Amino acid sequence: MPPVSSIRPSPIAGTWYEANPQLLARQIDTFLGDAPALKDVVALIAPHAGHRYSGAVAGPAYAAVRGCTPQVVAILAPMHAYHPAPLLTSAHAFYSTPLGNVSVDTALVDVLNRELVSRLEIGLTPVANDPEHALEIQLPFVLRAIKTEFTLLPVMLRAQTRLLARALGEALAATLKGKNALLIASSDLSHFYPQAIARRLDDAMLETLARFDPDGLFDLEESGRGEACGLGALAAVLWAARALGGENVHVLARATSGDVTGDYERVVGYGSAVVCKAQKTSVA
Repeated sequence: MPPVSSIRPSPIAGTWYEANPQLLARQIDTFLGDAPALKDVVALIAPHAGHRYSGAVAGPAYAAVRGCTPQVVAILAPMHAYHPAPLLTSAHAFYSTPLGNVSVDTALVDVLNRELVSRLEIGLTPVANDPEHALEIQLPFVLRAIKTEFTLLPVMLRAQTRLLARALGEALAATLKGKNALLIASSDLSHFYPQAIARRLDDAMLETLARFDPDGLFDLEESGRGEACGLGALAAVLWAARALGGENVHVLARATSGDVTGDYERVVGYGSAVVCKAQKTSVA
């Protein structure tokens, strides 16, 4: 793969989330609140709307990993803008955020690329100055929840088929085997339904997520009984987490944009969850 260089400037700080570092840190800490830290967390799932809309739902998932010390954080997110390549990564060495720069683990990006090519004959396409919000919007939460140094393994999915997601999950697990890693799936749920319909669709997805059933998530979307805009990222993280020892999924929070705006006619659904190794999650 081509060498990466430079710092990716944030295209969304100041719009999707607070640009002032002190105000941003204070806001994230409010979202984290006093939700408990959990042991043996392999992965988390969080929404990616503007912090005003979905930050309170993301908060409990990130609170769950406070005290964790991963060496690498892998974030999988959909790519909302058009790109001809199915799988993307950053062409930069760092992501810029108001809370500091996050270093991309270029060595692991190369390993994951090789694992993907061996399975799919498709690798990661590096992109510079991408406009994608779904990956970056997780970084302020990561930086407030995890106080130790880590590197980032960023993956953006333009194609979100079942076959690709499964292969990506397998490749990700092979890449991270033996490493102290945290997986993050960035996904919202249903889009632009009345509140009652959104609740029904989202409940179906979250119940299937709680059963640790990535195939079931695809079944729901294909039958029109559930939606997730980051379905491929979500399913890939579940498959990878299972291969890395994950045993149980715990849904932590759910809401819609209507719960924030008061407009219940066209809402976006949000949910957060963690995947844990232990049979029973205990407070750290």
